[in-house]
Amino acid sequence: MIIRVRSKDGNFRFDLQPTSDISELAAKILETTTDADPNSLQISNRPRGNETPVSSLAGRNLQSLGFKHGDLLFVTYSPRPTEAAPSITADVDSAPSAASSKRPWESVQEDSVDTYWRSQDGKIPRERDSRFCKHGANAMCDYCMPLEPYDIEYHTKHSIKHLSYNAYLRKLLPKNTPTASSTASLPPLTPLSYKVKVPCPSGGHLPWPQGICTACQPSAITLQSQQFRMVDHLEIASTDVIDRFLQAWRKTGLQRFGWLLGRYEPYKEVPMGVKAVVEAIHEPPQHGELDGLELGIPWEDEPRVRELARAANPPLQIVGYIFTDLEPEPEDRTKVVYKRHPQSFFLSSLEAIFAAHVQNANPTPSRSSPSGQFASRMITAVLTGTADGGIDVSAYQVSEQACAMVDADMIQASVDPGIVLVKEEDRTQESARYVPDVFYRYKNEYGLDVQKSAKPCFPVEYLLVNVSQGFPQNPAPLFRSAGFRIENRPGLEDQHIEGVLAELSRLHAPDVSLSSQGGDLEQRVALARWLSDWHLVAFLGTTQLITPDDMKVLIRTATASNLEDPAVLDDLIKTDSWQTLMTFTRETAPPPRPTSAAQSGPSYTAMDEDIPPEVFEQIAREERGGASANVRICPHCTFENTHGGSDCEVCGLPL
Repeated sequence: MIIRVRSKDGNFRFDLQPTSDISELAAKILETTTDADPNSLQISNRPRGNETPVSSLAGRNLQSLGFKHGDLLFVTYSPRPTEAAPSITADVDSAPSAASSKRPWESVQEDSVDTYWRSQDGKIPRERDSRFCKHGANAMCDYCMPLEPYDIEYHTKHSIKHLSYNAYLRKLLPKNTPTASSTASLPPLTPLSYKVKVPCPSGGHLPWPQGICTACQPSAITLQSQQFRMVDHLEIASTDVIDRFLQAWRKTGLQRFGWLLGRYEPYKEVPMGVKAVVEAIHEPPQHGELDGLELGIPWEDEPRVRELARAANPPLQIVGYIFTDLEPEPEDRTKVVYKRHPQSFFLSSLEAIFAAHVQNANPTPSRSSPSGQFASRMITAVLTGTADGGIDVSAYQVSEQACAMVDADMIQASVDPGIVLVKEEDRTQESARYVPDVFYRYKNEYGLDVQKSAKPCFPVEYLLVNVSQGFPQNPAPLFRSAGFRIENRPGLEDQHIEGVLAELSRLHAPDVSLSSQGGDLEQRVALARWLSDWHLVAFLGTTQLITPDDMKVLIRTATASNLEDPAVLDDLIKTDSWQTLMTFTRETAPPPRPTSAAQSGPSYTAMDEDIPPEVFEQIAREERGGASANVRICPHCTFENTHGGSDCEVCGLPL
């Protein structure tokens, strides 16, 4: 089961067994801290109050303590007592490790796209201006020198509304000059928090909610457009990804939800930009409705899917989610209602709050934040109607202010989708909530900039960050096939191993050997392309026919860059799991169909893969007539019954 933990170090999820001892959970929690005293560790099922020392629960398992799948625990602890200064004879190698423990952000492993941009200067090159540049070709002046990646005029000229995350970071970092102070190496980013500081830094009163002062209460909030965005562009690797996702709505009319699997890459259209490239959509268990859907969070299969995605080549991760909001027009069912537009809303208040929850649960590793984490790159994508009745993708994120307000339990959804409600302050011990003053600015009918209180409500657009989206001009998807049935579509697309074995038999997979032994290249490529399907690979991981280690070989084979390479299947063929799968394929393969003229009658095609081949043999005998017409093959034990009864003579089951 998944146990969620929230502490001052961030939000974490741990995969544990119900029979796991509480000490296992405590050990995992301590791994996320930097200087926690194990003896001071306390857990609670509330943000404030009801804290229980972990030491008092020693020897008990999670199930006996009443923990269930998806429970959220709140953790508090005291820092480890300061140790005495080491003697002058201490090993000098211990000094760097002690320093690194006090600077946890320096050991953070950032995403590869952030590592790439840290190694680049990020400046915007400019051509020589023929009007103002009076120097030679190898010289440079103010009119042609490169611009900084955060240059305002460049962004305004190219209609770029937000700075990219790395450009914004470059703007905050001080220049490396000999006179720079020692604070230049400190992280420049500070995550927003609108919670009351507990305990109060002044220490002059009881903790919240019994007491509060200016030292521990959050300041007033002024909602404003965010300067930067964590992701600048959403790229869907292939139109087939969206078409397969839309098939469920087209057949049922019910809305669908899916997690976006992809990776982050540099986006050169924006200075130091980042784009999320989506390679597949994995659909979790859900219940669709005509005007919405029900979804279970956390999602039970998520750890397995994340681990499988990380083993791809290149590694994949969950970069966001997508859902449909589609309604056919009553007059013309071939068109979709245009409901999300500037005069209505883009994301509803409920959807914006859900997006904030998802972003809070998936922070971005950052060496520029004291906590080692900052903001999130999770994208919210919506498939909805356009002005001309078509279907298009819109992509968004919610601002850091939105995430901080949701984390502080300050806002809630409204009946009006375009309006967010601000909650009332609550000083009860169990559900204490402090709500500071909230304002937003807008231009009135006279064109004047006016500040207005956001209580009791404000427009949801103040929480949104737009993300551009599109498809590549030259698609090169990581997964070449999209024909396998999609998970968690019961009654619409049911996945079963019999269908996989039948397709493997049709592709003559048991006959495919190592490339060194020769064989039909077209047959080998056809098999490799069929295996290059995310939904197929994810399903095979649930059949228990393939070991976890061999699943990593399978996903690497399915995402190989060149499926036409004769050796692309060699590593997979060498695995024991593949040989086991081929054994099942041989045993379940139907016998060859007769082709003689004497048996030229009506042909039968196995449209239903679940029908045993013995049934077709029985039909063939009955068509041929004669003495064999009375022979009935038992579909359970394959015994030939001639007595004419309704039950098998051997196994006794109905024929």
